[in-house]
Amino acid sequence: MGARLRSVRERLGQAARAAGRTEDSVTLLAVSKGHEAARLRALAQLGVEHFGESYLQEALPKLDSLGGLELCWHFIGQLQANKTRAVAERFAWVHGVDRPRIAERLGAQRPLLAPPLNVCVQVKLESDATKGGASAAGARALVAAIASLPRLRLRGLMCMLPEGLDAAAQRARFSAVRELYDELKAEGAGLDTLSMGMSGDFEAAIAAGSTMVRIGTALFGARADPPGADPASAGTT
Repeated sequence: MGARLRSVRERLGQAARAAGRTEDSVTLLAVSKGHEAARLRALAQLGVEHFGESYLQEALPKLDSLGGLELCWHFIGQLQANKTRAVAERFAWVHGVDRPRIAERLGAQRPLLAPPLNVCVQVKLESDATKGGASAAGARALVAAIASLPRLRLRGLMCMLPEGLDAAAQRARFSAVRELYDELKAEGAGLDTLSMGMSGDFEAAIAAGSTMVRIGTALFGARADPPGADPASAGTT
């Protein structure tokens, strides 16, 4: 696992430098769904602090098992309305907010003594039936709605690309999300995060300005979905 982490960090650093940025301008989010808590603990001991989970039923025992470690937990799957309470109570970030109802439930269910929940609006600027996300117009409306919810802290935008795109298509789609991000910031939204890029495309995402990459396969190797996982909650890798 140490060799995989070093390889990912080397690739991340090279991509950041090629874009005129520093390595520490990009946060590595380890996508740990489908992997046992012991593997996460080993990666944490190597310095990884941010972990992303997509299946709530699988994630909660890991959060309990690793509760003694200072880790930052991100929910990165498609969030169903009947699962918002546990996510609002146990996670620090939610990356897949794509409709007002989910934002409202998260805000209402975030514990009062906890800091505001960090959220990213998931956008989908191209037609892709396999991915969730709001359109550009929908993202603007959602950004405005989240701004009125005091228990949420809007951090930025998230996207995930379909598989099979060539490098030019990856760059074009990531750049479109970056343009929307810049437009929203110019309109007054307090954004600081672009959650873009997975194991197969994170260099292109960093070139377009990503500040957080969600890496699973390149860190852990191939995974199997956990028994009983809800396909509708599947997230990124």
